[in-house]
Formats: sequence, structure tokens, C-alpha cells
Amino acid sequence: MGGDDLESRDIHRGDEAHTMPRPRKFDEATALDAAIECFWRRGYEATSLRDLTVSMGLSAPSLYNAFGNKEELYARALDRYLDRTTRDRLRRLEEMGEPLEAIRRFFAEIIEHSIKDRSRKGCFLVNSALEVAPHDSACRAVVTEQFDEIEAFFRRCIVSSQTAGSVSREMDAEDFARLLVAALLGIRVLARAKPDRAILEGVIRPALGLLKAPAPGRSAPPLSRNS
Repeated sequence: MGGDDLESRDIHRGDEAHTMPRPRKFDEATALDAAIECFWRRGYEATSLRDLTVSMGLSAPSLYNAFGNKEELYARALDRYLDRTTRDRLRRLEEMGEPLEAIRRFFAEIIEHSIKDRSRKGCFLVNSALEVAPHDSACRAVVTEQFDEIEAFFRRCIVSSQTAGSVSREMDAEDFARLLVAALLGIRVLARAKPDRAILEGVIRPALGLLKAPAPGRSAPPLSRNS
């Protein structure tokens, strides 16, 4: 009788183990990084489920269980990319406390990344804006919000400089911030076809020159050619 009770308990435990969800045996962050690379390299439309499962090292059911469908996975991938790149850059530069230098460094870093992009993948955010956002409202909302955050960063830097007296108060901070966003997009798109430092720096140098007027008898410092 004792043996029957023991066997019954063992069977019951086995049933519980069978019905309980199995823990995931993969690292979600690593899988998402692989998805970012896959989408980034191929583009959204050209990326198949097979491409994703191979890149992420997951079966199709595991991918769906963890990340949902292709659209949901793309949204997760884009959000992770932004956390590790654009959002991180904005936070870091704004903490400098030197608004004009923050803008200069922002573009210096963007140009440096563009030049080092030997495979010419471009910016994942800009690629999303061009390929996915026009047809996907969820992606469009994320992209729009991120560009708004970049514009707000530029605007805060300009207003802060105007308060400090280093930038003319006659300059419309909102319009100039939008000009800088347009320059950013131009640099990122142009770099995919012609990642030449002189050309890319030439796009932003006039705007930076307008932001900081030269002192009497001195010329405005150009964007460093060695950054």
C-alpha cells in the first residue's frame, strides 16, 4: 500500500512537470541582438522567418513564444537598438553640461560611426523610417517619438546656449533644431552611398558655424577632421 502511494505521488509530480511551462534555455538579449543584426543587414521585407531562426539560434515555435510575430520582434529589436545607441548618446551628451559641445560631439560621433560602417548598413533608426514606418503604424510611432527626442535635445542645447549668451537669441531654436535633424538624416543616408569624411563633415559644418559666432579676429572652429 505504501508503494502504491509512492507511485501515485510520483505520477502526480510527473503530471505537474508536464503541465508547467518550461524555462527558456536562451538569453533573450543575445537573441534580440542577433535579430537586430539580421534585420539591419537584410532589411525588414527581405528578412524571412528562416533567416531569423538561423541567426537567433531558435526554432520557430520558440521565437513566436518569446517575441511574437515578425512585426513584434522587429519592434523589440528597434527598441533595444535605440536604448543602446541613440537614447544612450543623448543622455550621455546632455550630462556634459556644455550644450554646444554636446551638439558638436553628437555629429562627430555620427560621422565616425558612418565612416566605420564598412558594410554600409546605415542607421537602423533611419532605415526603419524609410522602409518600415510608412507601412507600419506601431513602428512609425516609435520612429517619430525618437526623432522628436533628438529634436528636443538639439532645442534644449540651443536654448541653454542662448540663455548663456553664446548663441544669438534671434535664432529660432525650434527651427534650427529641425534643421539639425534634417542634417542628421542627410548624413546618414548620404553615408550609405559615399562615406567620405570631408563630404559628411561639410554637411554639418555650416550649421555648427552658425551656432557659434567667431570671436573678433578669430574664425569659428570647424568640425574636427581628426575626430
